[in-house]
Amino acid sequence: MTTPTPLRAEGGFPVVGIVGGGQLARMCQPPAVALSVTLSVLAESETASAALVVPHSPVGEHTDLEALREWARHCDVVTFDHEHVPQEVLTALAADGVNLHPGPEALVFAQDKLAMRRRLTELGIPCPRWARARDAGDVEAFAAEVGWPVVAKTPRGGYDGKGVRVCRSVAELDDWLAAVGEPGSLEDGVLLEEAVDFTRELAALVARSPSGQAAAWPIVHTVQSGGINTEVLAPAPGLDEQVAVAAAEGALRIAGALGVTGVLAVELFEVRDGETGAPAYLVNELAMRPHNSGHWTIEGSVTSQFEQHLRAVLDLPLGDPSARDRWTVMANVLGGDDEDLYPTYRHLMARDPGLKIHLYGKGVRPGRKLGHVTVFGAGEDEASLEDLRERARHAADYLQGVVRE
Repeated sequence: MTTPTPLRAEGGFPVVGIVGGGQLARMCQPPAVALSVTLSVLAESETASAALVVPHSPVGEHTDLEALREWARHCDVVTFDHEHVPQEVLTALAADGVNLHPGPEALVFAQDKLAMRRRLTELGIPCPRWARARDAGDVEAFAAEVGWPVVAKTPRGGYDGKGVRVCRSVAELDDWLAAVGEPGSLEDGVLLEEAVDFTRELAALVARSPSGQAAAWPIVHTVQSGGINTEVLAPAPGLDEQVAVAAAEGALRIAGALGVTGVLAVELFEVRDGETGAPAYLVNELAMRPHNSGHWTIEGSVTSQFEQHLRAVLDLPLGDPSARDRWTVMANVLGGDDEDLYPTYRHLMARDPGLKIHLYGKGVRPGRKLGHVTVFGAGEDEASLEDLRERARHAADYLQGVVRE
């Protein structure tokens, strides 16, 4: 049974509270042990991913202000597994004196894509052309400017491809436009963006502490399938050095300007400059928490994103984000038809002893993220990278049941 309050380690070490019991909170537990930090997770259920491994995981809803207040008063700092805590709840907790990292003033830019686009535009950060649409006329005007198709997004609540449509006519947005002004994800309108002709998708991952110290990991290549990140290559192979530096500097500038504390993930498009043809980047999305694009750092970096996030929210000195090897490849494990993963897990451990397998304790459902696998190596050429990719893909496919040998 969960104790009423978290058991503190002797020596004055703090308790970090995490709202949400998903896999991101779960993966904070090993570095918390190494840092002598106690975690307390406000979990959705007793069987939530993090609740299975974090001893103090009381059950509560992230929308229940009183439950959050009672839980948070036992924590030295509170951070987040997701961005879904309502702004009014965050503001009330901050007014109570709860030490929130990131705070509501920063989180609004991860919760509201319209607010994010406005602020990044003000900062001069390169973004796709965008507009807010409240009716069909707004959509037609934007399409006349950028051309069809246009990308439409719900400003709030979308993730992993949900809340995103690639539209070739206004009619494809009739239901969304009808919901504009109603309480919910479309209350303030629809976010429209140009359909970017990008070379590939990248991600910049940085961390920032309350005192302003910051650190950046290498830029990575993220491979998407059906709106889900299925593979990460670290560092991004063949990336122009000027683009890598500019993207990292841009992510650090965003973190500082928005007042982010903890890990910030900046999802990017690699593009060609329309005038010069030179490589460039555009910012796609922001996430103010550990991120799928950073799971490779557990084995592939001197300091993982999860350790760094804990260091940052506690205002501890940040760790070294350098890569340990020339290449690290991470592949997501998605659910298939097999519910019993343990036999396949054992087989992969025997088949490839260098493989690192992380499963999140979730029930199997087709297409659901169940875990990830990581491999790494020191070979300099593209062939060695392709070998790592093949090993990671095979392991992920085997766990999903796509391959049987």
